[in-house]
Amino acid sequence: MSTRSRADAFAHPAFFYRSDREYLATAVDFVTEGVAAGQPVAVAVPATRLEPIRAELGSRADGVRWIDMTRAGRNPGRIIPSVLRAFADAHPHRSVRIIGEPVWHGRTATEYPACVQHEALINTAFGGREATILCPYDARALSRDVLADARATHPVVISDGRWSVSRAYDPERALARCNEVLRCPPGAAAVRFDAGALPVARDFALRVARDLGMARARLQDLNLVVAELTTNSVVHGGGSGTLRIWAESGQIVCEVRDEGRLADPLAGRHPVRPDQLGGRGLFLVHFVSDLVRVHTGTVGTTVRSYVALH
Repeated sequence: MSTRSRADAFAHPAFFYRSDREYLATAVDFVTEGVAAGQPVAVAVPATRLEPIRAELGSRADGVRWIDMTRAGRNPGRIIPSVLRAFADAHPHRSVRIIGEPVWHGRTATEYPACVQHEALINTAFGGREATILCPYDARALSRDVLADARATHPVVISDGRWSVSRAYDPERALARCNEVLRCPPGAAAVRFDAGALPVARDFALRVARDLGMARARLQDLNLVVAELTTNSVVHGGGSGTLRIWAESGQIVCEVRDEGRLADPLAGRHPVRPDQLGGRGLFLVHFVSDLVRVHTGTVGTTVRSYVALH
């Protein structure tokens, strides 16, 4: 199965599968083609899919990078820098192949818009790179709206064994639609902060989270999230902001609003170099959070981090 357009260095097809047999056959063919061509290959899919592919490949699985996407991609905002670009950048000047499945049955309504944004941003993050990223979608379990979004975020769609250009391809529109205004619940604990009150904001957030039952190890993650988001607001968001925090579905939700405008849609998704001194803030927030949602507009920016209580 050839999934690369001869005219383009980068290919990003969505693969709509309708049976486990079709999924396995297509995945195995994709990996086998890459191995035979001497390309580095990674498979980043839910854990239940990894072992059948590896078993079917046998010795051809040697050297393939295997990644459980339900862990590595729990936060969709972490996938580009920590999974896809991390693998591609480890093989500079070489064409790579990756199976990446960020959307599966069971993703929550809160997570899903971040998945769509991730898929749309892959096209920007890999523009001009020599790579093929195949994204499977379970056409049996996922809704028609989800498959429609896949057509909007992928220039090519593979369905019923046919490879065709997506006439609905419009990643900018998908990004704009998922740039949702984030409403906070009434009564959420809140505090205003500026440059002189950053320690106060951190202490406030940790105290509320501790009272809501957050485990000590996760309090350390929350402390980093609050420090990075509030500092970003002071430096880039007009000098001040509002922090809100509450519990929701077994998670602590920490939100920071300010008057800044987030101009780079890939902010927080750029890989960080070991010698890089600045620009790590949103990357670190994505790295330790279980989910990050962002809304930016003419009146300001809201960044919301979800961190599991335990």
